Parts: sequence; C-alpha cells; structure tokens
Amino acid sequence: MKFLEIDSLKVGYGDLKVLQGVTLHVQKGELVSLVGSNGAGKSTLLNAISRLVETTSGSIKLDGVDVLSKESHDLAPIGLIQVPEGRRLFPRLSVIDNLKLGAYHKEARVKTDESLERVHKLMPILSSRSTQLAGTLSGGEQQMLAIGRALMGLPRLLILDEPSLGLAPKIVSELFELIQVIRAEGTAILLVEQNVRHALKISDRGYCIQRGSVVLTGTGAELLASADLTSAMLGTYESK
Repeated sequence: MKFLEIDSLKVGYGDLKVLQGVTLHVQKGELVSLVGSNGAGKSTLLNAISRLVETTSGSIKLDGVDVLSKESHDLAPIGLIQVPEGRRLFPRLSVIDNLKLGAYHKEARVKTDESLERVHKLMPILSSRSTQLAGTLSGGEQQMLAIGRALMGLPRLLILDEPSLGLAPKIVSELFELIQVIRAEGTAILLVEQNVRHALKISDRGYCIQRGSVVLTGTGAELLASADLTSAMLGTYESK
C-alpha cells in the first residue's frame, strides 16, 4: 500500500498555475527525492502536502487519511511533519526548549523523554548545547536542531525542504548521513534538495519536476544515469 499518495494535484495562484496535475507516492520507510530547477514547483508541492497552501484539485492521502480534509496543525498527530527551508527555529529560546516544542501533540508529549534520548543519540552536539540559545548555533547545528525538533513530534513521514542550503561540504556530508540513519530507523522521508546528485545517490526513488509537472521518475540510480536529467533540471526537457 502506498503510504503517501498524491494524485493529479493542482495548485494555482489566480491565473498562475504552479502545479499541473502532479502524481507521486512514497512507500513506508522509503526515501524519495524531489528535484527540479528553481521555480519548478517543489516547495509549493511540499507546502500543499503540509496544508500551507490551498489546492485547486486532486488528492493527498497519508496511510489512507485524507490530508486535504485536515488543517496544518492537525498533521503532526497523524505523523506528517515538515522541516521547512530556513529552519524556522526560535532563536531566543534554548536548544532544549526548541526541541520540547516539537513534542506539542498528545502522543508526542507522553514520549518526550524517550524522544529526547533518541535525538541526543542521533545528534550528540544538541545534548552538549542544550542550554545554548538556538540563534547562537552554527548553521549546521541549527539544521540539526530543526530536524531534531521535527523528530520530537514522532513523524512517520518527514518532509525536508533544502536541508543542506548554505552549509559547508563537510557538514552537508554529515547531514546526509543523518538522513540515512533516520530513514534506516523506519521513518519515510520526502526530500527536496539543491544538491541533486547527493540526494539521488541516497534515495530509493526520485521525481523530477519541470514547470509544475513530473517529467522524469525512477530509482535514484536510474535518474542519476539518465541523459535527460540535466535538461530536465534546466527546464528544457521535452517528453518523448
């Protein structure tokens, strides 16, 4: 059974059509990358899944639950959590307080201590920085905190929007290792990432979006080997 299932999704702003019938899916425990040029519609798709923008038509289901019938604040309790581009931390709160804010729904609150232990095991730096203000962390540490805060909400599907943006290459490598560990522990991941080759290398499958439509799909290895990937990323791909 498909875990996240998106069918014929359309999103527009007035006369501007951003998504033009996107269909894709993510299986339980799968890591799927969504790639494409700037303005292709990737972030709009993520925001539609997270109910931050309204859809024109189509459907989104998570484990059979109609996502479009929910408000954005109702999604964490059903296991859908997004780490947004830019991290969106609370800079004047401590690391530990930022983490605890991620466990805001009932089931997550009950497991706060257990989740903290998991996050600190995955990212020991957050334990050592526990009382430090989030705004004083390095960029890489802030991204880890944003992911840690999301894990506190017990996601079954974790959506990551450009997690490596602005980070040094060494930190990017560590970040991708972390993503693979989270996936290996059973969390499904939908990843939007500017570092296309790095993302597809660790992905089970991928989708390439161009001008609001899926133009290429396949395993991560298949897309990396595709002669059409570069033109699709440049927005010049013509389907055959």
